[in-house]
Amino acid sequence: MAEGLVLPYLDIPFQHAHPDTLRRMARPAAAARTLDEIAAWRRICPDLTLRSTFIVGFPGETEEEFQTLLDWLEEAQLDRVGCFQYEDVKGARSNALPDHVPAEVKQDRWERFMEKARAISAARLAAKVGRTVQVIVDEVDAEAATCRTQGDAPEIDGHLYIDEGHEGLRPGDILPVLVEEAGDYDLWGRRV
Repeated sequence: MAEGLVLPYLDIPFQHAHPDTLRRMARPAAAARTLDEIAAWRRICPDLTLRSTFIVGFPGETEEEFQTLLDWLEEAQLDRVGCFQYEDVKGARSNALPDHVPAEVKQDRWERFMEKARAISAARLAAKVGRTVQVIVDEVDAEAATCRTQGDAPEIDGHLYIDEGHEGLRPGDILPVLVEEAGDYDLWGRRV
């Protein structure tokens, strides 16, 4: 990845950060070590994009456990994240766990998680302003070209838009773009 031979994008389903919650999920519980690994990966490959998904409101999740997740997310500074509220699934062993979290608490935690993730995304994208990045064009219409950077998974992540000078571009074109503006999840730029 650091040599440009493989796309520098990892999608790792961390799910949570608190060791007790992870144990109840029957997942490895080494969030602190994971932070060290993330830091090492970024030292080796500074342009690495990290994406993950998380679950809030898993049975037994306490406010303290949830706060550990928020603190971990702040330290990890993941580029792209998704979050789901726990729901019982037919046949899942988690259905029988005690201390299911009330719906209103799950909703509140989801909103707080997504606000933290939004702020992190906005800051990480703002750091790209002034840089030239390679994009692939997905769509072109009369108003703009909708593109993806190497850090944007199709149909999941944000976009880079070229509003001016997009005439003549076609889906599949790969070109350098100077990033001029950043939002919470999207970028805007111009052809170089």
